[in-house]
Amino acid sequence: MTPRTTPMPMPAPTPGDRGRYGGLAADFAAAFSAEWLKLRTLRSTWWILLTFFAVGASFAVLYGAAAGGRVEEHLGDPAFDPVFLGFGGQLIAQLAMVCLGVLAVGGEYSSGTIRSSLTAVPRRGLFWAAKSAVLGAVALAAALPTAFIGFWLAQTSMGPELNVSLGDPGALRATLGVAVHLTVICLISAGVTAVLRGTVLSLGVLVPLIFLLPQLIGPVPGVVGRVAWYLPQLAGSQLMRSFPDERVDFGPGGALAVMLVWAAVAFAGGLAALRRRDA
Repeated sequence: MTPRTTPMPMPAPTPGDRGRYGGLAADFAAAFSAEWLKLRTLRSTWWILLTFFAVGASFAVLYGAAAGGRVEEHLGDPAFDPVFLGFGGQLIAQLAMVCLGVLAVGGEYSSGTIRSSLTAVPRRGLFWAAKSAVLGAVALAAALPTAFIGFWLAQTSMGPELNVSLGDPGALRATLGVAVHLTVICLISAGVTAVLRGTVLSLGVLVPLIFLLPQLIGPVPGVVGRVAWYLPQLAGSQLMRSFPDERVDFGPGGALAVMLVWAAVAFAGGLAALRRRDA
């Protein structure tokens, strides 16, 4: 009699070779799941998100209370935007989104785990798309509730003479614009870090680009000052206003286009760096 043999089990397909089993969608789903697992198991991720929420909420109260103490001055100012003023805390809290993007990418280079990540997902475009999608989803999921809670806290702190509701013109759009701005800031940070491959160097570039450069060249008259409005910080601030700043050549729609261009450039830069260089 011929001895019976037990068939060897087939190894589970990895994201690198799963295309022959389930196509690109299955590959992307596997890579996305792996990136989400890496991000959520980092303790720093949760500390950053907690800090982001705490800073955004606390400064919303502070900004709202400060405005409420100057009612007569603000009521006589046609440029006063209670929605934008209430979101001043989000412009401070965005530093946490910078850190999230930098650490999610730079941590892999500093620890050397980028090698195993690219071994598991050798198609670098797929790897970078999955990582960017996870970062964008996490940033948006954190930014949306923080924006709405920050809006409510700021408007409540201002008092009935100044505050507005989400139903007032431009308020809901501006609140959603905050979430878009913060998400793009995170993606820009990830892209810069993929190019520079280091957390300290990336922060050394991003902090001046996002926080300092707009304040330095924004007040400069002429072409230089107008160019500053296309930087992510100032372009994103247009999304946070209930009515556009008259000094700027574009409104909320143009600001959204500028931010999407920044996000696309960050993605393309990170992808190009990954494809050109070894891990």
